Amino acid sequence: MTDNKIYLSSPHMSDEGYEMQYVQEAFDTNWIAPLGKNVNEFEKELAAKVGSKAAAALSSGTAAIHLALKAAGVGEGDIVFCSTLTFSATANPIIYQNAIPVFIDSDDETWNMSPKALEEAFEKYPNVKAVLMVHLYGLSADMDPIVQLCKKHNVPLIEDAAESLGTYYKGKHTGTFGDYGIFSFNGNKIITTSGGGMLVSNNEERIAKARFWATQSRDQARHYQHSELGFNYRMSNVVAGIGRGQLKVLDQRVEKKNYIFNFYRRELGGLEGVQFMPSNEWNEPNYWLSSMTLTGKVRPLDVMAALEKENIESRPIWKPMHMQPFFEKYDFVGEGVSERLFGNGVCLPSDTKMTDGDLERVVGIIKKIWSE
Repeated sequence: MTDNKIYLSSPHMSDEGYEMQYVQEAFDTNWIAPLGKNVNEFEKELAAKVGSKAAAALSSGTAAIHLALKAAGVGEGDIVFCSTLTFSATANPIIYQNAIPVFIDSDDETWNMSPKALEEAFEKYPNVKAVLMVHLYGLSADMDPIVQLCKKHNVPLIEDAAESLGTYYKGKHTGTFGDYGIFSFNGNKIITTSGGGMLVSNNEERIAKARFWATQSRDQARHYQHSELGFNYRMSNVVAGIGRGQLKVLDQRVEKKNYIFNFYRRELGGLEGVQFMPSNEWNEPNYWLSSMTLTGKVRPLDVMAALEKENIESRPIWKPMHMQPFFEKYDFVGEGVSERLFGNGVCLPSDTKMTDGDLERVVGIIKKIWSE
């Protein structure tokens, strides 16, 4: 085994040191605690980058989803349609609100929420309170029919764009089509603040309310007074400084992620049974993780085991929420596309610090499996 580990997707600070400039400013001015210039400016800069009117910087993407659901009026006993092919952080906040998830299948064309399955769900549950859909691995969902269905039924739409910052659908940033959009800056995301998230919306009043809830719902009074349930969800000024620096290199990171994906597709796309993530003319993905499905004799575990033996990270496609022990009691609408993708899928190392030598090493190991 070589000592040169290749990561799936690890933090990548800017070569220019943008992050430290903002962090140093926070130290120099003693604005270490939550709130401060970096938080305010990060909100403004992120909102401007994606084309949204307002943003709230929060402690995690999960916190952003939670407050989006709360802002959308989701409460006890309410039904929320949720993408099933995702990480549990998408679905957990539905339970925080004592609401009921109904999981919606993917389609082969996007790997994201199927408009057909969503329409079936609306027919089955006409009293649904909100739709929470995901842009998986940096691939945009087909937003036009999803937005149209939500408008037709007058139901708020929340976009979990945790994995798709920098992705465009028909020239517009993902996360800005619904009533609310969320982004994540977890350590493995395309840009990171070590941990953190952002809630965006064109409804400035709702974003202001989310900021209020996120700071323990502290009323404007001389004494400590709280008229509503609050949360400790605000991003710190130091973390926001890292985010401001990272935002400056987002376009570079998207470019490198695209390079990695195209390298894999060119080198591995001809192998028997290999099919890469779908591409559509309206989609400009950030390709956060380069993923493929295997339908021949070589199985995902074969690839993951061979890479792991050489100190290289990879992982399966997300296990659908309706298959998870905690969530399996909830309803699922679809035809099993997400289950098939999970069974056949593998995410390849997509670290933006990878060299061509690293990429050649990965594809060489994978090609060897087919030749054995």
